[in-house]
Amino acid sequence: MTTRSSTSPAIDVARRVNEEVFGPPAERPFAMRYWDGSIEPGAAGTPPPFTMIIRHAGALRALLLPPSQLAFAEAFLRDDIDFEGELEAAAPVARTVADRLLSPRRLARVVPLLLRLPRRKRAPVMKGRASRWEGRHSRRRDADAIRHHYDVGNEFYRLWLDAQMVYSCAYFPPGAETIDDAQAAKLEYLCRKLSLRPGERLLDIGCGWGALIRHAVRRYGVEAVGITVSPTQAEWASRRIAEDRLAERCQVELRDYRDLPDQPAFDKVVSVGMFEHVGRANLRKYFAKAYQVLRPGGLFLNHGIIDLESARPAGLRSHLRQALWREGRFLERYVFPNGDL
Repeated sequence: MTTRSSTSPAIDVARRVNEEVFGPPAERPFAMRYWDGSIEPGAAGTPPPFTMIIRHAGALRALLLPPSQLAFAEAFLRDDIDFEGELEAAAPVARTVADRLLSPRRLARVVPLLLRLPRRKRAPVMKGRASRWEGRHSRRRDADAIRHHYDVGNEFYRLWLDAQMVYSCAYFPPGAETIDDAQAAKLEYLCRKLSLRPGERLLDIGCGWGALIRHAVRRYGVEAVGITVSPTQAEWASRRIAEDRLAERCQVELRDYRDLPDQPAFDKVVSVGMFEHVGRANLRKYFAKAYQVLRPGGLFLNHGIIDLESARPAGLRSHLRQALWREGRFLERYVFPNGDL
């Protein structure tokens, strides 16, 4: 049963907004709790997997005006809204908002209601660097973007990465049950695909914390060089190389891929989970550089995340969704600034 408040006009406005954005309470697969303690329990029949909490009278205005993925995520991070229960079940809520607000008529009804709610000052929840950068994918901007993401401290990454600090996708063949097993399997898989032979020279573009080059030197007898633009990664990788007594055949350089020499110096080149940082406009330059440093008959293995959706023709609804919801802005500002899929 829905409990209602008679003391706050903002509650009634908020309820009307939520009905437009999330559907009628009796049809919602989750419960809603307002700042005065009143609750809309959601669809009858089964207990809701989570409860969405509206913290204060201006929360919905902060959440939905302007309607964008970034505003939604920042409202959660600022504690304007919260979720109790199964957070995984709550993840599709943002997509529901985006889909329903694509209706111009619904949007025309929602915006006047939101303007009746209190305004809340919304400072960024983290200091972003993107707004201060001049040229997209300049050396300085790319270096700043990488440091923004990776130089938050090795202790942070050690909390949830494997023992070798491998950051990109893991490989779980039969028998690999732990993240350590899966990342070791991934390193071995990459080395086999590269057909590494003793005495060959290997270059790892965007080597991270150096796990792949250490594995290749230990297991395949190659000489390896890794490059990164993250000082924190380079320092940690160099220390591990020294601890493993591999320094004679393995080293990490603080270097941008564009500053590699033009002459062929490597038998094999590998890059894992780095070219998302290259930028679409620079992909030709990136692959050309990998070709230039390869000796005749050499091999280049590139692993990266791609966006197949962006390669397909977009209809009017897709353009409207991107213009309104601006998918990817949260990642761009707070997680992977300057990234391109």
